[in-house]
Amino acid sequence: MQCALVYDFDGTLARGNCAEHGLMPALGLNEHSDFWPEVNRKNYARDGDEILTYLGELAKRARDMGKHNELTPESLRMHGQSIPLFPGVEDWFDAINRFASDQGIALSHYIVSSGLEEMIRGTPVAKHFKKIFGCRYHYDEGTGHAKWPAVAIDYTTKTQYLFRINKGIENSWDNIKINEYTEPHERPFPFDHIIYFGDGDTDIPAMKMVKTQGGCSLAVFDSDKWGEQNTQEKIEKLISEERANYVVPGNYTTGSQLDVTVRGILRLYKRKHG
Repeated sequence: MQCALVYDFDGTLARGNCAEHGLMPALGLNEHSDFWPEVNRKNYARDGDEILTYLGELAKRARDMGKHNELTPESLRMHGQSIPLFPGVEDWFDAINRFASDQGIALSHYIVSSGLEEMIRGTPVAKHFKKIFGCRYHYDEGTGHAKWPAVAIDYTTKTQYLFRINKGIENSWDNIKINEYTEPHERPFPFDHIIYFGDGDTDIPAMKMVKTQGGCSLAVFDSDKWGEQNTQEKIEKLISEERANYVVPGNYTTGSQLDVTVRGILRLYKRKHG
């Protein structure tokens, strides 16, 4: 039996927005800068897509400051090394793979994130993913500078990538195979063999789709921020609107609530489908 564990990244496996660690400080941008307000202003004024606007503004800031090299794949991977992962994440994949194997389940791990793919590739856990779907740039062949977004993953396009995983399509470009009908039982990862991990608004369509199709969705939250009203309201909303099956703190250590919940779901999948 095969199952897929699909993760958002920012706020799900790691604290905060990945670009805010390493990359944005290198560009002189911090929480006190005008970067996010300017992204929001341009997005509203131009009736644009939030992720495309963010990626474009990031490239513009790098260009204006003469720091093109900060957005190269090599530099982004270097910056990715500074991203703070949640407790237990580095050991999580080997541990849950061993548990699943003992149950006769083969696990595949995927990332579907609005974060920068190359930064995620710079983290120590990148090696565990069968495929990382994240935002990427096209680069000028002559200068190597970031030109424009090659892939931009937002709220609803996350569902497209879930279908790619469901059908075994491990690229972003094949728009023929993704639209071809495949019998559900012939797909590598039926939705009722998928567990989706997300942390909030950008994951709502993906969470809802996996849950509706018979799989399970986990809402992960940063326990350090549990006392904040915004965190509690977000979790309350996910539950009241039936987006997630379970709500767990972002702690991936063995014996944690998240760990025990995922083990239980895998046992459930084995009982129902194995």
